[in-house]
Amino acid sequence: MVLLGVLYYVIRPWQVGLWAALGLSGAAAIAYGVRRNRPRRPRPWYLLSGALVLFAVGDFFSAVLNSNYMAPYDVPLIIDLIYLVMFVVMSMGLMGLARSGWAMRDRAGVLDAVTLILGLGLLAWMFIIEPRFRTPGLTALDQVAAVAYPLADLLLLAMVVRIVLVARWSAPVALLAVGGLGMFVSDNLHLFARLDGFWHIGGSLDIGWMLLYWGWGLAALLPSMVWLTEPRPAPTAELSGRRVVVLGLSSFIPPMVLLFQALRGPVRNAEGIALLCIAMFVLVLIRLLDAMRIHRQALARERLLREAGVSMVAATDIAQVSDVVRDTATNLMPSHAEHRVILAVEENEQAPVGEPPRDGPRPAVLCRTGELPPEHADELAGFDTVLSCPLAPADGTSGGHSIGTLLIAAEEDVLQTLQGTMEVLALQAALALSRIMLNDEVNRRDSEAYFRALVHNTADVIMIVGGDDEIRYCSPSAAAMFGREALEGNHLLDLVVPEERERSAGFLTRARQERRGETTDWTVWGFGDRRLQVEVSSRDLREDPAVAGLVITLRDVTQRRRLERELTHRAFHDSLTGLANRALFIDRVTLAVDRARRNGSIAGVLFIDLDDFKDVNDTMGHPVGDELLTAVAERLKGVLRPHDTAARLGGDEFAALIEDSTGTGAIEAVAERVVRVLSVPVPVGDQRVPAGASVGVATTKHAHDGDELLRHADLALYSAKGEGKGQWRRYQPALHEALVERLQLKADLDRAVAEEEFSLRFQPVVGLTGGGTVGFEALVRWEHPSRGTLAPGEFIGLAEESGLIVPIGTQVVRQALATAARWPTRAGLSPYVSINISARQFRTPGVVADLLRELDEAGLPAHRMMLEIVETLLLHEDEEVWADLAELREAGVRVAIDDFGTGYSSLSYLRQMSLDVVKLDKSFVGEIAVSAQQRALVEGIVQLANTLGLEVIAEGIETQEQRDILADIGCPYGQGYLFSKPLPGGETFPWLVEDLEHPAAH
Repeated sequence: MVLLGVLYYVIRPWQVGLWAALGLSGAAAIAYGVRRNRPRRPRPWYLLSGALVLFAVGDFFSAVLNSNYMAPYDVPLIIDLIYLVMFVVMSMGLMGLARSGWAMRDRAGVLDAVTLILGLGLLAWMFIIEPRFRTPGLTALDQVAAVAYPLADLLLLAMVVRIVLVARWSAPVALLAVGGLGMFVSDNLHLFARLDGFWHIGGSLDIGWMLLYWGWGLAALLPSMVWLTEPRPAPTAELSGRRVVVLGLSSFIPPMVLLFQALRGPVRNAEGIALLCIAMFVLVLIRLLDAMRIHRQALARERLLREAGVSMVAATDIAQVSDVVRDTATNLMPSHAEHRVILAVEENEQAPVGEPPRDGPRPAVLCRTGELPPEHADELAGFDTVLSCPLAPADGTSGGHSIGTLLIAAEEDVLQTLQGTMEVLALQAALALSRIMLNDEVNRRDSEAYFRALVHNTADVIMIVGGDDEIRYCSPSAAAMFGREALEGNHLLDLVVPEERERSAGFLTRARQERRGETTDWTVWGFGDRRLQVEVSSRDLREDPAVAGLVITLRDVTQRRRLERELTHRAFHDSLTGLANRALFIDRVTLAVDRARRNGSIAGVLFIDLDDFKDVNDTMGHPVGDELLTAVAERLKGVLRPHDTAARLGGDEFAALIEDSTGTGAIEAVAERVVRVLSVPVPVGDQRVPAGASVGVATTKHAHDGDELLRHADLALYSAKGEGKGQWRRYQPALHEALVERLQLKADLDRAVAEEEFSLRFQPVVGLTGGGTVGFEALVRWEHPSRGTLAPGEFIGLAEESGLIVPIGTQVVRQALATAARWPTRAGLSPYVSINISARQFRTPGVVADLLRELDEAGLPAHRMMLEIVETLLLHEDEEVWADLAELREAGVRVAIDDFGTGYSSLSYLRQMSLDVVKLDKSFVGEIAVSAQQRALVEGIVQLANTLGLEVIAEGIETQEQRDILADIGCPYGQGYLFSKPLPGGETFPWLVEDLEHPAAH
């Protein structure tokens, strides 16, 4: 449109066509803006678009008819009619914008506007229009134009001013004002030029109309144009001091004009001025009567609110407050108005006692019924508009938190009129509800204090159980038995081991049906997931209003029952786990092999060795290790059949004997289940300890006696250990060949270190919100001459065992720093390189000096290197390790915890150690989109890291959904195949160049 305006003045032969195109482009811009931005009420904008079309059409024909610059300017009647219709359409559009933000009629505003327009119109008539009207030689059409055009422009200008006054100030409002003012100036100057007969197209006056096309077209294209038609608070009808002054000055204009003419000579248009005085007096009188009526309505509403406040003070429960609110809202409504009121109280959303108020109560808002929660939207079906008033006491009695919402559904104009009154009603309801809730809480605590005093010192656990077996109360002694005192809200049968829940449910059913006391034994999950034998007694006190439930008493008889069982099992069973010991297991294996040979069945042996059990003992202590062994034994027994044998051979070694199997597949299926069951961490107190294990499987298919069967199982276990943690392997004759191959791989690894056959891949670490690359993680690969590229999982374990991990790590650090030193940078962003350091490498003497020397030789600033260490490095409380980490961080090197959450420790080291980054293991990210529990866990880790001042990097992001969830919960950085696979060093340069130019591309 600007280009058309420039061409209009440059290419004069095309001015008529360019001017028409300019006008039509303004109309098209408004229409397109309405379709793109979709305002709530598009009709006013379409009317403005149509007015611009009429304006452009009239200008086009006027310019064509007056193309001869030498001839006098002349406009046919049909063109004037087009212009007048344009004024009418434009007036309707501006009027729609001025009042579409509220549904009701702004009668006070209209009266004030008419009064002001009449006064200003008289001045315009006397001093501008009439002198031109009485110019000699004017035709009747010219005289009509001399009157109609100024009055129409004045009316349009008044409407634009009203939009500026009532609408929220924004760019579209400013553009509408600029366009309207430009049209007003150009129209009036054009009228004088037209009456003098010398105006033609292409002059400077056209700039005002260009501002109209440009300003209104751009106003419709801006997204904020929708606010002009959005609901807003109804305009006040009060007579403010400014309004009184404006109305007074306007009403004085006719008599002052009459006085002015009388002093200067004969009075012109005396009858018209007198009628105008009468009209303005009537308008002011109506305005005063409306003000009185509004004042009476305000007094009536104030009286209703006072009565509602008194009733709410006397209310004793939520239902009474709800009734008062509904009755008051009904009385406040006009008699003809249909409405519906909902007082939605959220009793569980109260703020904790003593928490300071946040920002005070939120204001009431008008919203659509479809925007409400489904349960409220269904109840308010049939209404389009709802006034939502948060129930948040202004005095902070609920901590500044909303305890519910008052929803009133009615016609939009009614709701706008009563919005302020309903806000006051909601505030009164919030104060009453807060008082009732506080009283209920005080009474409940007083009642519980007496009951707690009776049972506080008993060793037995006393519970009150509701009709759905939910624990409503639990005595403090539950802390000693279950490790936690707060059991309220849990299901009683969830404390019972799964195999006894059906029997326990029957006990509770009989206790309620027979209404007499009964005693039995249950096995429950105690502290640290230990199985406790408890003696259970019941008493039905459901009819007692002070109890209103089933009283269950639990007495711990674990020690007594355990002594009885130990007397019969000690000789052939492990004292810690209760499983068969080595002697009993070997004896049963021998018998099983003989039996299988006789009846043609297959027997199998599983050797089970816990992974990293030594780390558990060293870091958490032997008691935790013993509990882990006990839990593993229980899980192992849960996997096996009743007639199979589970044994603990010693330390963290377990075994299982599978007898009378129909084939090797069934035995291997048992091994698969053992690995899967033990892969789930074991809860020990407030910790979850990994219980993963490696399993070796052997069957009588390849063994002739018990000793050979045990040797085969041991060899298979060794193979499983070599393949990695948490796996099972069956015995095969080829295992001997695998051992030879492992020795060969060890020799190749020695040669690879000497010849530096290791290369690096770099995986980008990107911002989850901005998308820019902040660094790369260096990942090692072994370029084997015959096997090709080997991933770390194929040789790192062997390197750890042989000690070659130290020289490999030195080569990795040197290559990574050399590559990072050549990466392009820009102001404010220098990509870092993240390098994994093994625990064995970090404990090498002089490791800090070596790392700092490598940094200096590479010429890379220390802040561009991050070291990733594993959790186990921090769990021994090694002061030397902690001092080395502190020295590196003081030099500027950042330190990250790799695979966070997969280790064995508590989170205390995060507080004790000076760390920078937590790398969230991909096992947490993989299920975040499908598991609400996993998402809550990740969100907790992110919040914990933020509290401790640590950055979080999520690993293994593979889908956009995972990225969006992580960004939503506040995780700043991530890496994974969603962004890029690990890149060779050479491909990192074009990646960074593209990222520097387009940071959001990744």
